[in-house]
Amino acid sequence: MATKTRDILRQDLPDQLRRDVRMLGAMLGDGLVEYGGRELLDDVERLRHAVIAARRGEIDGSEVAKLVDGWTLERAGLVARAFTVYFHLVNLAEEHHRMRTLRERDVRDETVPGSVAAAVAEIRGANGGEWPAEAVEELEFHPVFTAHPTEARRRAVVTSIQRISDLLGRLDASPGAGEADELRRRLREEIDLLWRTALRRHTQLDPLDEVRTAMAAFDETIFRVVPEIYRTLDAALDPEGTGTRPPRARAYVRLGSWIGGDRDGNPYVTARVTRDAVMIQAEHVLRALEAVCARIGRELTVHASTTPPSPALRNALAAARTAQPALIGEIATRSPDEPHRQFLLYAAARIAATRERNADLAYSSPGELLDDLLMVRDSLAAAGAVRLAYGRVQNLIWQVETFGFHLAELEIRQHSEVHEKALAEVRAQGALSEMSEEVLETLRVVAWIQRRFGVEACRRYIVSFTRSADDVAAVHELAASLGEHAPVLDVIPLFETGEDLERAPSVLDGMLEIPAVQRRLADTGRRMEVMLGYSDSAKQLGPAAATLRLYDTQQALTAWAARNDVKLTLFHGRGGSLGRGGGPAGRAILAQAPGSVAGGFKVTEQGEVIFARYGHPRIARRHVEQVTHAVLLASTDAVQERAREAAARFRPLADTIGEAAQAAFRALIETEGFASWFARVSPLEEISDLRIGSRPARRKAARGLEDLRAIPWVFAWTQTRVNLPGWYGLGSGLAAVAGSAYDLGELREAYESWPLFASLLDNAEMSLAKTDRDIAERYLALGGRPELTETVLAEYDRTRTLVLAVTGHERLLENRRVLSRAVELRNPYVDALSHLQLRALAALRSGKVDDSERAHLDDLLLLSVNGVAAGLQNTG
Repeated sequence: MATKTRDILRQDLPDQLRRDVRMLGAMLGDGLVEYGGRELLDDVERLRHAVIAARRGEIDGSEVAKLVDGWTLERAGLVARAFTVYFHLVNLAEEHHRMRTLRERDVRDETVPGSVAAAVAEIRGANGGEWPAEAVEELEFHPVFTAHPTEARRRAVVTSIQRISDLLGRLDASPGAGEADELRRRLREEIDLLWRTALRRHTQLDPLDEVRTAMAAFDETIFRVVPEIYRTLDAALDPEGTGTRPPRARAYVRLGSWIGGDRDGNPYVTARVTRDAVMIQAEHVLRALEAVCARIGRELTVHASTTPPSPALRNALAAARTAQPALIGEIATRSPDEPHRQFLLYAAARIAATRERNADLAYSSPGELLDDLLMVRDSLAAAGAVRLAYGRVQNLIWQVETFGFHLAELEIRQHSEVHEKALAEVRAQGALSEMSEEVLETLRVVAWIQRRFGVEACRRYIVSFTRSADDVAAVHELAASLGEHAPVLDVIPLFETGEDLERAPSVLDGMLEIPAVQRRLADTGRRMEVMLGYSDSAKQLGPAAATLRLYDTQQALTAWAARNDVKLTLFHGRGGSLGRGGGPAGRAILAQAPGSVAGGFKVTEQGEVIFARYGHPRIARRHVEQVTHAVLLASTDAVQERAREAAARFRPLADTIGEAAQAAFRALIETEGFASWFARVSPLEEISDLRIGSRPARRKAARGLEDLRAIPWVFAWTQTRVNLPGWYGLGSGLAAVAGSAYDLGELREAYESWPLFASLLDNAEMSLAKTDRDIAERYLALGGRPELTETVLAEYDRTRTLVLAVTGHERLLENRRVLSRAVELRNPYVDALSHLQLRALAALRSGKVDDSERAHLDDLLLLSVNGVAAGLQNTG
C-alpha cells in the first residue's frame, strides 16, 4: 500500500516541481563527488535506496540500521549533512513552486478560494448584494511575532537558501541560453557553499540577535506587502473605483512582538534589552518610511500649473521655508514649481531627522507625519490628480497607519510569581532583590518607550500563569509605585493550565473591581484583552481535551463580555506545530467559538512559522488574505449560527471524547518514571545544544515535565517520529464514543458539520501522517520500558484507525493532495536521518563511550536533529 501510494503521489508531482527537485538534487550530488569522491555519493545513494526499500517492505529496518552502523562516525556525519542539505533544497523548490502557483492564479480572471474577494462575494451574496459597513470597521488581524526557539536553521543557512531561491526564480523566467548557463553555474556554486556551511549554530543567540532576525521578514516582505493587501480588499469592495477615490479599506493589520519583551523564564531579556529592541525596530521602520517617502517625492514631478497645491499645502510649505530655509531652498532648487514633490522630499528629510533624533526637524509623532501625508493626498485629489492621490501616496499612508514609528507594538510578558515576590519587597520598603529591581526598571523602560514613541508602542503587559485578579492588580500596583514615571498599562491575564482556563471568567470578575482596570476601560471604550495559552494546556490535558477546554473558555468569556458590556479581544497563544495549537490559520479561525472572533483575530507567530508565512511577499500576501477571508466569514451571523447549532447538537459526543482522551493522556504522563523515560527515548536534553534560541528549555532547574517548556516537549517528540503531542488520547476518546450510544455515523456527521471537530481531527491526521510507527518503536525501545512502548503504539494504532474511519479516508491526508504528496515523498529521506540519529542516541544512552567518541556522537545527533526538523518542517 505504501509503495502504491508513493508511486501515485510521485506521478502526481507537477512537472516544474519535479524538474527543480531533480536539478537541485543532481547539483548537490555533483558537489558531494567533488567534496568527498564518488564513494560519498554512493553511500548516500545506498542509504536512500535502503530506506525506500524498507518503506516498500522489501527489507527490514534492521538492515538499514546495519548499513548505518557500518560507517565511521565521520562518514555518518557527512551522510547526515547530505540529507539535511537535500531537505533544505527540496523545501526551497516546494516554496518556489507554491509562489509559481500563486503567480499563475493571480493572472487568471477568477476568484481564488480563500481570498479576500471570495469572502466579500460570499458575504454580499448572503446580504442580497449589500456589503455590511461594520464588517470592515471591526476588521483587525494582529499577528504577534515571538522569539520562541523554533527556527533550527542558522541565519547563514537561511541567507544561502535565499540566494539559491533568487537564482531559481531567475532561471524560471525563461532566460536566453547563455544567461541560463550562467545561472546554472551560479546555482552549483551556491549549493556547494551551502554544503560547506556549518548547518547548526556554535554560539548562543542573544535576544537582540532574535530581534534582528525578525527584522529581515519586515524589511524584505511585510512592509511592502501590507499596502498590497489593503488594496486587494479595497478592490474587492469596489473594483472600478479603487485608486481613484477615498479608500473603503482601512489599515487593519496591527503587528506585535514579544521579541525582546518576553522575559518569562528568560534571564537574558532585561530592561536594557527591551529598550534596545524598540530602538532596533524604530531604526528599521523609519529607514523604510524615509526611503518610500523620498522615492515618491522624486517620482511626483507634477507641476504647479497642471496640479496646483491646496491652500493648506501652500501654507505648510511656507511655514517649512521659515523654519528650515536652507533645506527648503535646496529642495526647491532641485524641484522648481513642484510643490507636492517639494513637500514630500521635506517630509522624507524630517523622517530621517526623527531617526537621527534631530529635535529641530524631527516629527514628534507618527500622527504628525500622517497629517502631512493626508494633506498631500487631499491636495492632489482637489487638483484632479486622483490616481496619484489614492495610488502610491495612499499606500504610504497605509504603511504609516500600520507601523507608526515603532514598527510593532512590543509586549512585555512576565510570570505571576515574579510580580508577587517583587510586590512583597516593595511593600516592605526595604532593599530590593536584583529580580525585583529589574521588574521596576522594566516598567520605567515601558514609560520611556511611551514618551518616545507613544503609548501604542508598548502598553500591553502579559501575566503568565494568571491565577486570580490579584496577579493583575500586582502589576498595576508595581507600576503605581513609580509615581509620575508610571507607564500606561493594559495588563493582560494569560490563562494556560486547564484549571486556569476554567476559572478565567471569575478572574475577569475580579479585574472589574481593580481601580486601574476601571480607568483603562473608561479610557478605551471598555476594551479588554485576554490571552489563552494553547501550549501548556495541551501538554497538561492532551490535544483533544485541551481543544475542547479552550473552546469552552472562549464561549464563557464571550458570554462574560456580553454581560459586562466589554469589547473583548481573545489573544490566541498558538504555537507553530500541531502539538502546540498550530495548523492552518484560516481553518482555526472558523473553528473558534461563535461570537469570539467578532471581526478580529490576534495570534502568536513564531520561529520557523514567521519565515514560512512571511518570508516571501507572495506567500505572505496569500497568508494574510486567508486569515482575512476567515475572519470576515467567522464574524457573519450565518456562519456563527451554523457553528452554534452544530456545537449544541454534538457537544455531548465531544464531552465523551474529551473525558476519555484526557484520561488516556494523563494516565500516560503520570506513569511513574515517565519523565526520565521520555528523556531517554528522545534527544530532549541534547536539544538545548542546538542553540536555536536565547531562552532556556525549562523555566526552573527541576527535571520534571511541569517546568519543561512546551516547545522542547513537542520538538523532542517530533524527532522520535512519534509526534505524540498532536494525537495522543484522541483514539481512546473516539473509541469511547464508538462504544457508547453514538455510532460512527454520528461522528461522521460531527466531522462534516462542526468546524471545531473537523479541525481537531484534521490536525491529528496531519500529525499521524508525519509519524512512522516502525521507527518510533525503535526510539521508544531505548527507554527500557516495554509496557510504555506498547501503550503508546496501541494508542497510535487506535487513533489512526478511528480517524480514518470518521473522516472516511482510505489513507491519511487523502483530501489534502499537496500536503499528502509532500509528506509521503519526504518520509523515506527523513527515515534516513532518523536511522543516523538512532545510531548516535543509542550509543549515547548506552553509557559506554569515551569522551572522544561522545563528541563525534553529539555532532551526529545534533546534525540529524537539524535535518529531521528540515525534513518534517516542524520543530516546536
